[in-house]
Amino acid sequence: MTRKLGVVLLSGGLDSTTVAAQAVQAGYEVVAVTVHYGQVHSRELDSAKEVAEELRLRHEIVDVSFFSRLAWYSALTSPDRFDIPEGRSAEEMAADIPITYVPMRNTFLLALASAYLESHALQELERDGGPSEPVQATLFIAANAIDYSGYPDCRPEFYESLAETLRLGSKIGTQYGVPFEIATPLLHMTKADIVRHAVAIDAPLDKTWSCYEGGAVPCGRCDSCLLRAKGFAEAGVADPLMSLV
Repeated sequence: MTRKLGVVLLSGGLDSTTVAAQAVQAGYEVVAVTVHYGQVHSRELDSAKEVAEELRLRHEIVDVSFFSRLAWYSALTSPDRFDIPEGRSAEEMAADIPITYVPMRNTFLLALASAYLESHALQELERDGGPSEPVQATLFIAANAIDYSGYPDCRPEFYESLAETLRLGSKIGTQYGVPFEIATPLLHMTKADIVRHAVAIDAPLDKTWSCYEGGAVPCGRCDSCLLRAKGFAEAGVADPLMSLV
């Protein structure tokens, strides 16, 4: 039987919460990793803590807020320079890569998560006598290539290429033949499909936060809020966050 080690990048949003719940249901030994990369508010970090607690996950919160000094060309890291787009249609969201894109964010986050996962895998592979069962190393990320804001690091070809890069640059891949799998279970789902799936697996949607703003209630106008509202409406499911508005 294979030992299934998994790290989930957990932002506290609808999508990553659904992926975390799915990984648990699939029998992975899941560690949730939440990264403070210098985003403008900590509201999503609070949600990630609540989600991890609800799912009973080991939770690592990593502060790399210096990253915002490097990835400064984004409304999510430099709100004093750029405004968060509001009230855009789905067609407008798909027309270009918006200013809410954070340069190299997913590449950076997956590199961090892979370091944690490889450390865990190496502990199992190199313990006295070696592992008693095969080891599988899986990175879970809630990327979506359908209902999303045009981000280039949410495309399938990006993840296929990065998985091979991680294999080539890792000890578990080159010495032990254990590849990094990058699991993107929501990649080809619509937002409505994600909502239905989340409900079916009992993901704690009431703990999630999707808004790009950090107020007490969702703004209801940013791309993330609009995509979330669209998903819940099309799924015919009441959004538990709407009780806050």
